This record gives sequence, C-alpha cells and structure tokens, in this order.
Amino acid sequence: MKEQQPEHSLQLEPQVVVRPLRAHGGVRGSDTPRGSVLFEGKFGRIFRTLPAAQFDDDDLARLADKMTAEAETDPQTHQPTATPENEVDDEENQGIDAGYTYLGQFIDHDLTLDPMSSLVKQNDPEALTDFRTPRFDLDCVYGRGPDDQPYLYEDGGLRLKLGTHLTGAEDFYQEFASGSKAFDLPRHQSGLKSRARALIGDPRNDENVIVSQLQGIMLRFHNRMVDHLTQKNPNGHTPDFAEAQRLVRWHYQWVVLHDFLPTMVGDDPLDLILPHLKKHTSIYVDKPKLCFYKPRNEPFMPIEFAAAVYRFGHSMVRPLYRLSTSLVGKGPEKDPINGRLLIFRPDDDNKGLNGFRKFSSKWAIDWSLFFKMRDNSPSSGIRRVQKSYKIDSSLVDPLRMLPLSVSGKGPRSLALRNLQRGARMGLPNGQDVARYLDLDPIPDEQLRVGKATAKTTTGKPDERNPLLTEVSKKFADNAPLWYYILAEAQQAFKDDSTPIRLGKVGGRIVAEVFIGLLLGDSHSYLSQHPKWQPEEEFKRNGQFGMAELIRQAIQSK
Repeated sequence: MKEQQPEHSLQLEPQVVVRPLRAHGGVRGSDTPRGSVLFEGKFGRIFRTLPAAQFDDDDLARLADKMTAEAETDPQTHQPTATPENEVDDEENQGIDAGYTYLGQFIDHDLTLDPMSSLVKQNDPEALTDFRTPRFDLDCVYGRGPDDQPYLYEDGGLRLKLGTHLTGAEDFYQEFASGSKAFDLPRHQSGLKSRARALIGDPRNDENVIVSQLQGIMLRFHNRMVDHLTQKNPNGHTPDFAEAQRLVRWHYQWVVLHDFLPTMVGDDPLDLILPHLKKHTSIYVDKPKLCFYKPRNEPFMPIEFAAAVYRFGHSMVRPLYRLSTSLVGKGPEKDPINGRLLIFRPDDDNKGLNGFRKFSSKWAIDWSLFFKMRDNSPSSGIRRVQKSYKIDSSLVDPLRMLPLSVSGKGPRSLALRNLQRGARMGLPNGQDVARYLDLDPIPDEQLRVGKATAKTTTGKPDERNPLLTEVSKKFADNAPLWYYILAEAQQAFKDDSTPIRLGKVGGRIVAEVFIGLLLGDSHSYLSQHPKWQPEEEFKRNGQFGMAELIRQAIQSK
C-alpha cells in the first residue's frame, strides 16, 4: 500500500484550538500562548462588514466540475497528449513564464500555514492560527535557525545543507555556472520503503519536483551570499550568519516587489500604492497609499487573500513540463509529450512530478526553460521558455484527483476544495468585494466558466464554457470569490496572444497585502532601508529579478 501524502498545499483549512504541546513533534508555534506579546499568527478579514456568501454544496460541486478541464488523451491509446513544442499552445499565458507559478507557491508557503483546519464546519478566521509569520522572512527556508534546527545547517551553522547531485541539466549549468552542478534537497530515509522526505524548514516545499528544486535554489542563494560577503571582505573574514540572512531576505523581498508582483498584477497597482517608485522620490515624501489592508497593530494574514484571492495560481498550472532538454522522446512530430512529465500522476507518482519523495536523479531542472535567463531566449522547440497557463476559470485535469489527505477525508478535486473552503470560511461573494473597492461588478452575462481561448471564448457559451448562471441560477450576482478573481482576469482576453494578469479586484488585493506585509515588517528593507538596492554584482543590465537570483544561486558549490 502506498504511503499517503499530505494534502496539496496552497490551501488553508480552518478551525484551530491552540493548546500547549506535551510532547515533541508538534507544529511549530502552536504552543505560543494567545496572550503573548510575541504572538503574530492570527488570520483576519479585510472586508469585515461584508456578509458571507451562501452556496449549496451541489452547486459548488457542479461549478468545480465545469472549472476542471477534461484530460487531453489519445482516443485509441488513452495516453496523455499535448500541443507539440514547436506549435503555439493556445492555453499558454504569453505574459507569464512557467516558473512564476511555483515562485508564487513558494511565496505562499513563506507566508501561511494552517495545518489544523477543516472543511466540515463554518469557521472564524480570527480563531485560526497562521504557523508561518506573515512576513517575507524565508522561515520556510531557515526554519527555526541553526541553533534550534542544526540538522538543516553545516559549516558551524553558517551554510544551509544541500542534498545529492542531480543530473540532466548539464548544458544549462555549463552555460551559466561552469563547474557547478544541480542538487537535490537533503533527505531523511527511515527505512527501505521510506519516501525519503526532505529535511527543510517547510515540508510543503517538497510537494512537487519543481517547487522542491526552487527551494534548493533558495538554499544555494544563501550559501552564495556567504561566499560573496567573504570575498568582499579584504581579509577574507567569515561573515556573520545574521548578516547573510538579512541580505538574502532583502534580495528575496526585492524579487517579490519588483519582479513577481509586476508580473502578476502589472505596474499600475504598484504605482498607486507606492507612488515614490515611479516618481523616484522618497517613501516619506510620496507616502504609501493602502486603502484596504491597514492592520491596526501587527500585520495579519487576510483570510480573503489566503483562502480565495491568492489561489489564482492554481489556474496557471500546466499539465506537462519539460525539466531539461536531456529528457527528449521520439520527437514532437511522433510524440507530442516528447519527454515532458505530468505535474501529477494519481496512478503512478514515480512517473509524474509528484513530491514528498526522492525523485529521479536525472531530473535536474534547466531553469532557462522556466524563467527568461538569456537576453534572446529561444522562442520555440524544446529550448523555449515554457509559459504558465492563463489566469482563467479553468484548472488542468491532473488537479481533479489530488492525493488523499492523511485523514482520507475531503474532496480530491482542487477546484472543489477551494470553493468549499471559501464557503466554510464565510467569505463574501466577488461582486460585493468589487463594490467595496468602488468598482462595477462584472455583469452575469460576462462571467463564463472555462478556458480563455479563441476556441471557447469568442463563440456563444456552450457546455465547454457555460455562463456561471447556467451552472446554477443561484450564482446570479453571487459568484464565489475565488472563481470571481479568475473570471475577472479572464475579461482581459482578446486573442490567444493576450497577456493575462490579475484584474482590478484581484490585483489590488494581492498588491495591498504584499506591500502591507512588507511595510508592517520592521525588519524588511522597505522599513529599514527604503533606498536599498541589490548587490551590483548580482544585477544583469541593471536589473535584479528571479532569473538573476537563480544565476547567482547556482554559482555556489
């Protein structure tokens, strides 16, 4: 019998009672008393006065089914098929590279963790505990630090441990980091049949092969920073761990604010909230303008964000990914998959990118297939930069059958999990949130369910892409918030080449929460050194984003 895997992350499930732990092995932070001045783990609401939307479970189930695409398979062999890599895939989002899907997942794991939640009952967000600090502080990487978790570290607690070598992306490493190699995460195997779980600050960052190796990049970026600081010191003085950690966090925060956010929401929300960036003035002259996310005391994690809005990334997941050019099949003209791997295989997780296990040592990732690493990246074929799927009201078929939870309870459809969770959390509907933001809600006759492609969007609604109100009349002016955020982004569709980012409601909420968390963190670079810039040696053409972070990380040995 296969070992059961944890539930798919990027999800919160409510109802937490905090009790002191009596034994080892509990969840980090769960023994912190509510009255402690150090307690920062509350979830809360942005739209406190809006009523909870009411939905029937059967309607949510029908909507989840319509939101999940059918598998693309060969009618004779029933094997997966896909658009050949030398052809344009009409479901791709031409404005967002595939790596940002998993950078978004990594960021989510850095901000939120609610392991004791339930889909069974209505929940009060203010009674929930977030076992991640609501800060961009990389606690998912550093854990509790070298003193409390020394097994994550080496070199006297200065560097983070890496795992065994991976192969398959030698061309990439030769081009960008001559002499370096790819590494797996450090793993613990308790027996012959053990899945060899990763030893990292947040186990969820091993839930699929892509986010697992992204976690590895962040480990290596810390080690690269240690090397960099050592080289900068004329006496070769070993840097202090806290100094390296602070600079790693600040570079990561820079990527979040200057790369990830503009990619997902565009520049307009950022210019409105942080006008000093566009005007090149002081943050104290042109002050931040937060309209909705304004914590009275300590920053909190908004449940509307965590349980609905930020789940937009689920629609960006591709069914197949190419990890490297060494994984090539018979050629795209004979085999459309051509060495690509399914993000999830419910029938055999050794053949898909399933996580929580030691995967093939030949699956090193060529990051130039996920982020624009070159000035002139190949635009077609197996060396092209893969794109994310569009932000629309459709999820790929592999997300229809996720692994069972440890308890064996709950739906296996990711779409249904999201919809049910929003209902159990008492979230308002999308139209009410739009009105709260002083925006006109999208008319019911423009809210479709399904893919944003020329084949499905330009014609009349049908079974493939019905109107929301055709799924159930009870959804009239009453769209689940998570669905509404996706459908709002989908409104930008003009043709298959249109870059699709979050709309005005989703983009504003994501931008305000991210920026509010940065401003509310007294240790962030925006709070301590607003004019700080990444290390000049780390920039490329004067810019620093995720591609440049990867370039630096892989220089570490």
